Parts: sequence; structure tokens; C-alpha cells
Amino acid sequence: MRSAKGQRALRPVFCGIRTVWDAVGDGAFFCPGCGGDRNYRRLTGRRRLTVLGVPLARRGETGPVVECAACRARFATDALDHPTTTRFSSMLREAVHTVTLAVLAAGGTTSRTVLDTAVAVVRDAGLDDCTQEQLYTVVEVLAADTGYGGRSDPAAEACGATLAIELHEVLAPLAPHLATAGRESVLLQGARIALADGPYSAAEREVLTTVGGALKLPSDDTARLLAAAARTPS
Repeated sequence: MRSAKGQRALRPVFCGIRTVWDAVGDGAFFCPGCGGDRNYRRLTGRRRLTVLGVPLARRGETGPVVECAACRARFATDALDHPTTTRFSSMLREAVHTVTLAVLAAGGTTSRTVLDTAVAVVRDAGLDDCTQEQLYTVVEVLAADTGYGGRSDPAAEACGATLAIELHEVLAPLAPHLATAGRESVLLQGARIALADGPYSAAEREVLTTVGGALKLPSDDTARLLAAAARTPS
């Protein structure tokens, strides 16, 4: 077949690179495309040079990627670093509960006002069945395990170290997924408990400073927030 100018028309050559995907895992994740929790498949790809749809030569591997089961969009695997909504809620509840226990351990559990405030804080975080008895028991078990009796002695220092480790283990993974206002809110919930029976004790202030650090709040901001909370009428 020739064109109007007498030249033979060139036929298109149907060739290109084709990727064959293999599923290597699955699970649930927060889909950036859907904006909610979805199931996913983890895929790895094998690239092939094809001519007329026939694979002829390998061109390496690609991926892995994460494919949403709902919208079919594909994302880099760091999308799995974002917790699902369900997991995020659980992490937040655990954070508030751990901060509450740390403040109670530092300030004591003899005040009913403090226990009432602590229960209200934990319930507001989603642990609806929390009671004063439960919090009191857990704090007493913590004190017994570390030998802490509220005194300034090596046993008290051991308890403080234990609480600091626990706070960092619980709060550090949560911090990147909370806006600044959210991280400040967790700190201020602890301050609310500490202030329920009067000004901060030295131990309570130390615990709350540790909370601010674990939440990646600048030390100046932590000090400012604690001071503002102390000036606010309960």
C-alpha cells in the first residue's frame, strides 16, 4: 500500500513494556485515595518487553506496591505506615490510659477527686468501662513491681525510669500521626489529672515533661502549656 506521494506507508509496530504483577501479601490499610480503611494487596512486578502482545525479554523487576481492593489505585509501600482508623483509635486510647497511669503513679491515688478526674479522662478517650478501682489497682501493681512508695529514693528513680520507657514506647509511634493540637491535648489531659488536687508536684511535673518529649513537643511549648493549664480554673 502506497501513500499519495508514492511512498509505502509504515505499519505501526505494536511493542512496549508490560508488567506482570504477582500478589505477595494482603491486609488492611488506610487508603490515601479512598480516605478510609480498605483491604489491600501487596504486589511485585516483572517487566517484559512485548511485541504484538508476546513477551520476548525480561526488563527487570518493579515494586513492591500496595493496591487498594476498592479503588484499585496503587501506592508506595510507605502507605502502610499510616495506621488504619481502627488502629489509630486504639493507639490514642492506649496513649491517654498510659499518661493517666503515669500521672497517678507520680502523684498518688489517695485523692478521690484525682481518681474521679482520671476516670473521666480515660472514659472520654473511649474506655467506657474504666473505673476508679481498675486505675487504683493498676497503679498499685506498678508501684509494687518497682518498689515505688512515693519516696525520693533509688526505688522511686527506678519507677520513674520504668514510666519514662513506657511513655516513649506508647507515645512515640502515635506522635507522627497527630497534629500539634492533638499532641497538646494528650499532654493537657495529663495536666488536668495532676491539677485535680492542687499544684503540680515535682514528680508530676517531671512525668508531664516526659510526656511532652515523647509526643515530640518542643520543651518550651510543654512548659508553656503546663503553666497555662495551672492558671486555668478547674
